[in-house]
Amino acid sequence: MAESPRPPLTSRNAARSKARRQREALAENPVYDSDASHRSEHEIRIGLSTSSVYPMTVRECFETAARLGYDGVEVMITNNEETQDPALMNLLSRSTGLPVLSVHAPTLLLLPRVMHHDHWEKLRRTAELAKDAGADTVVLHPPFRWQGSYARHFVEGVRQMARETGMPLAVENMYPWRAGLREVIVYAPHWDLAGQDYDAVTFDFSHASTAGTDALEAVRTLFPKLRHIHLTDGAGTLTDEHLVPGRGRMPVAETLQYLAKHDWSGDVVVEVNTRFTARRSTRDAMLAESLAFARRHLGLDSRQS
Repeated sequence: MAESPRPPLTSRNAARSKARRQREALAENPVYDSDASHRSEHEIRIGLSTSSVYPMTVRECFETAARLGYDGVEVMITNNEETQDPALMNLLSRSTGLPVLSVHAPTLLLLPRVMHHDHWEKLRRTAELAKDAGADTVVLHPPFRWQGSYARHFVEGVRQMARETGMPLAVENMYPWRAGLREVIVYAPHWDLAGQDYDAVTFDFSHASTAGTDALEAVRTLFPKLRHIHLTDGAGTLTDEHLVPGRGRMPVAETLQYLAKHDWSGDVVVEVNTRFTARRSTRDAMLAESLAFARRHLGLDSRQS
């Protein structure tokens, strides 16, 4: 298996300046068509991630999604046993009428031994769990550069794992870490999906904001491989904010309209940070606002709320 070339460890910190230039360019040349409602000829489902209701349970996520009118659920696997139980997911799916759209593999920094200590076995078990739960996609982060052969062989290994399990593995865009005036490239082969030989990818707006990525241009470039969207927003700061879409500075509306206009087929999953909320009504309002935003800009307003 060929090894991916390793990028430099650091680069100049340019996220803020890139984000500022992108906002200025978009302001000078707006691309949103406010006089038209575009709708993809394919079904675009809007799901709710369990991370959007953390620390609530998987059961509560299904119930919340059903109450607010979502089309399905994405389960992020953590050390919570409910997130590793496909039988429970199937039960909740039947009781609410909502499918599991996707499963997020436990590839976060703080979950090194969830599912299994071996990274490839972890992905295999995640893919099998996703199949058992009836999901269509596994979302995963690229590895950290210190994760040995897993990082060195990641691109081809993901392709082989998808073939062996029959489950699409959609790698997510990330962002550089910051150390003063330098950006530290901790992900391998890179945090940026551009130029990487993946068969399927996930695009996250908050991660793009943190990285200073031009979201609309990235989605245009990734379109043939783009299987999944994490719908959120960012204000262009150096933190991964996961704001309600429309509350940040990213061209989220423009990007969703682009997807609808160009007949994209995939799932959009709301992944916003509601952890600071003390009341269910506040959380529900944020999640309902996110759902309405997605429907409006994907041309799905005619669907029953």
